[in-house]
Amino acid sequence: MIQLRKIYKYYNNGNKKAYVLSDIDLDIAQGEFVSIMGPSGSGKSTLLHILGLLEEPNEGEYLFLGENVSRLSEKKKTELHRNSIGFVFQAYHLIDELTVYENIETPLLYKGLSSSERKSRVAELLDKFNIVGRKDLFPSQLSGGQQQLVGIARAIAGNPKVIFADEPTGNLHSDQATEIMELFKKLNDQEKVTIVQVTHSEHNATYGNRIIRLKDGLIAH
Repeated sequence: MIQLRKIYKYYNNGNKKAYVLSDIDLDIAQGEFVSIMGPSGSGKSTLLHILGLLEEPNEGEYLFLGENVSRLSEKKKTELHRNSIGFVFQAYHLIDELTVYENIETPLLYKGLSSSERKSRVAELLDKFNIVGRKDLFPSQLSGGQQQLVGIARAIAGNPKVIFADEPTGNLHSDQATEIMELFKKLNDQEKVTIVQVTHSEHNATYGNRIIRLKDGLIAH
């Protein structure tokens, strides 16, 4: 599903190149739950952003669902992002001015679904995540755990092929973190959603079926 070949990411620092990622080869199969770990500054988030089409590598090849991402037009990349990728962030990134219902509905508007299709999909997600009673609240009226539930509901609203999660429990206390990780596990086990998470937590990493460790921008073997 995902193939990275000889991926390099660097920044020009005067006459020198400061490498964030070097010589990354990685394959992720459909239906996997992969955890990416490593100390701060090891390149974890940069790798996730490249996988999620938020950043581009300087060198190397990225095949996503068999397509060479670097050869795609911006329009095609946006489509791919919209239709196949869900993103969950540590800082939730909900839209403050929108209610829970509207936040979850947002990606469906971009997909051009009819009003009735949107309504039924959002209702299904509100039910699945036990947040029906909060649908008219705004993000500021929710706890961190509830905001992250809404973030995940929004990420999977468009039935993506893969969810990329960047420290999804970083701002949560342990009970909320467990709830979020159990939810990811369920999505992966029951709905076969491919999940790639960046985490500092060894415990959270064990929810996945494979751990990739980065050190100084390299995959540690």
